[in-house]
Amino acid sequence: MRRRVTLILGLCIAPMLAGCAIGHLAAAMGQNFEYQKQIEVLPQYEGLQGKRVAVVVDAEMSTLYEHPDLVGKITSGVTARIGRDVPGTKVLRPSDVIAWQWRTPQWNAMPYGEMAEALNVDRVVLIEVYEYRLNPPGNRWLWDGLCAANVSVIEADGFDPDTFVDTFSVTGEFPPVEGVDRAQATAQAIETGVLAEFIKRTAWLFHTHLEPKYPDKYRPQAGS
Repeated sequence: MRRRVTLILGLCIAPMLAGCAIGHLAAAMGQNFEYQKQIEVLPQYEGLQGKRVAVVVDAEMSTLYEHPDLVGKITSGVTARIGRDVPGTKVLRPSDVIAWQWRTPQWNAMPYGEMAEALNVDRVVLIEVYEYRLNPPGNRWLWDGLCAANVSVIEADGFDPDTFVDTFSVTGEFPPVEGVDRAQATAQAIETGVLAEFIKRTAWLFHTHLEPKYPDKYRPQAGS
């Protein structure tokens, strides 16, 4: 009699347990799907459209001593993305901007209006890098890439061309996880990653784009 009761109970409970497991799995999948959602974000500055634009990058000499290609890479990357994603924008070639910087040793001491006039543009996107590193301070074994800058806009035809119309703080970080060391990644891979992230976030200031709804939980591969 006991065996019969146990068997009956087992037959009744098994479907309930299976249903619970399926329910938990469905809930987890639904939550993961939610974490992978992206939302449309409007530009924070829309005044580049239909304008002639120059992207100008500056950094401390100590940073340029260790990373001499930094200015060229950021200039080229941001110029390309603005030219691609901001409608009607004519962006000055990076080589022309950098050549002008070399010909004008004190360019970063010029009034902003004169800078725009010298470059013959309507808008200047001025990127002033104040921190750039591939490792955490004091530890060259681990990777912790960071590029941080103030990104400002100069309007040649604005009310006061010598004053920024907008300034934004932009940070790019890579890798997205902690504890990555030299045995797991190369310096080139970290530099490529951190610059790609910084360039993307800088260009995002000027055009409509998609961003993760939950940045801390977003994993592109999880949604693929």
